[in-house]
Amino acid sequence: IVGFHGDALKVRLAAPPVEGEANLELCQFLARCFDVSRQDVQILSGKGSRQKRVLIEGKTAQNIQDCLPQIMD
Repeated sequence: IVGFHGDALKVRLAAPPVEGEANLELCQFLARCFDVSRQDVQILSGKGSRQKRVLIEGKTAQNIQDCLPQIMD
């Protein structure tokens, strides 16, 4: 996680955006960050785009905001 872009979280990935590799890496990364299973992270929109909307099942927006300072340290 490299910071914020407006009200969005900015994440830099190593995987290339080929055949969904970057999307898979993003979901795995977010699952580790927020202590949920990979299946609990879904890309709602933007699978073919740099900007994505992601759902993390079992976490509220407040839960995510509370975790961000620890993750970004």
